[in-house]
Amino acid sequence: MSFHGPFSFSVLHEHAGERLDNVIVLQVPDFSRSLATHFIREGQIRVRNEIKKPGYRVKAGEIISGCIPAPEPIACVPEAISLCILHEDDDILVVDKPAGMVVHPAPGHFSGTLVNAILYHCPTLDGIGGKIRPGIVHRLDKDTSGILVVAKTSAAQVHLAAQFKERTLQKTYLALVLGMMRTASGVIELPIGRHPVDRKKMSVVSKRNRDATTLWRVKERFDAASFLEIQIKTGRTHQIRVHCASMQHPIIGDTVYGYRHSGTHLPDILKTVTRQMLHAWRMVFTHPGTREMMHLEAPVPEDMQVVLNGLRTNQEQ
Repeated sequence: MSFHGPFSFSVLHEHAGERLDNVIVLQVPDFSRSLATHFIREGQIRVRNEIKKPGYRVKAGEIISGCIPAPEPIACVPEAISLCILHEDDDILVVDKPAGMVVHPAPGHFSGTLVNAILYHCPTLDGIGGKIRPGIVHRLDKDTSGILVVAKTSAAQVHLAAQFKERTLQKTYLALVLGMMRTASGVIELPIGRHPVDRKKMSVVSKRNRDATTLWRVKERFDAASFLEIQIKTGRTHQIRVHCASMQHPIIGDTVYGYRHSGTHLPDILKTVTRQMLHAWRMVFTHPGTREMMHLEAPVPEDMQVVLNGLRTNQEQ
């Protein structure tokens, strides 16, 4: 949950007759049904200032209001975890995040995260950008590897955050997707929002979505897979994974968005994949201190390289 603070809205005619908890999910950003149910039962979300049940059927024009408390900060302890550092100076730290590492603490992941490692490496970061995500201005999924930039000062964080917001920072990914792409390149322009049923997933079919643009180019083709170079013009949650799945070419290893490796027609090397084959490869941005252009690259990780080599071997046979 990222939203907190007071809110109030009037029920739209199109939502009349729907459950109260469902309407909350539709109207309040990044809100799950379980959280809505909890706050409704606690009396922190009301209808016409009256406490209702989560299943209450709302009427058009009714005022729904509440005040969602801010989440308590998660204590983050510095941990001596090895980091693969691509660049470091007084303003920024750029690391190559391994697959399997969570970026910041969350329920179920209070230790072993990138933030734990960064706080040990740079103790003065505590407090920059908040205690939960000190100095981190963007993120990568747990099972996505590659470049991640960290601000070491408040000024650097503000400057980098502006580049992400204004989309002047260029990010290029490598992805291994299922199936042979028929064309050499393409553009996907499909809006992305929360999945209408599964709130843990994103979808191109959503009532509340935001524009999203993904550019892709084939680097290498195989009988059962394609190796893509991908640039994103927007930074939506799970954007590349969702867009690739929308083309019917899900990222290999991504079981959330449609990949299954149990098929007998797949090469054996693809059946060994245990995580989504997605890697944040290159990043081009303006240095927040010197204002020089930075061109950084994280090499293809070993597990992805093994799969690529296996596909090449199969292709030659």
